Amino acid sequence: MDADEVLTTTRAVRRRLDASRPVPLELVRECIEVALQAPAGSNLPRTRFVVVRDPGLRAGLADLYADVYEGTYRASEGYIGRVGTDDAGAARTQERSARSADALADALHEVDTIVITCLEGARLDGASAMASASLLGGVLPATWSFMLAARARGLGTCWTTMHLAREREAAELLGIPFDRVQQVCLTPVAWTTGERFGRARRPAVDDVLHLDGWHDDLPGVPDVRGLAAS
Repeated sequence: MDADEVLTTTRAVRRRLDASRPVPLELVRECIEVALQAPAGSNLPRTRFVVVRDPGLRAGLADLYADVYEGTYRASEGYIGRVGTDDAGAARTQERSARSADALADALHEVDTIVITCLEGARLDGASAMASASLLGGVLPATWSFMLAARARGLGTCWTTMHLAREREAAELLGIPFDRVQQVCLTPVAWTTGERFGRARRPAVDDVLHLDGWHDDLPGVPDVRGLAAS
């Protein structure tokens, strides 16, 4: 795969994770090595990778994830299956995505590798926009690079933050020092069933390109300020 193919076909894989095929730890290490080349603020990489392979720990994380998913998320306005659209094709895509998300909640415990990326050295609870963007701006590119590297090796990943509603319990489960390490993303890592992944439905460039300032006449998206504040 060339760079454009990796970038445009790295999907959130949930229903097509093949839990029957173990992932060699060496492949995970290779993906981390690639991810460490991502930009890092002040040239100080603060991203840490907690790779969870122990069955008991994986089950504990999966329980936390499923509890948040079933107990809070599915009934919330932010549930992917409730995102409204007037486009019939987009609505069908949302329905498929909802079924896929539901499947991950049921199957996460079966995947033999779960990776949690973390920010070491700070917690951003109540931090300013500048501090949050600066410090997360080191972890998020590294996490995405990890996922791109996994895709290039035939592995599937899925960016999730569901378990962060129970972050402290996950920290206790894994021995992560909660006061100075913030968890940012959880992803399963697994071989995929089938190899073909296409491009996702996305807006046209002209619908999102605000040239020389903001243009209110361009298409918008549902307001989530209430969700962001909760």
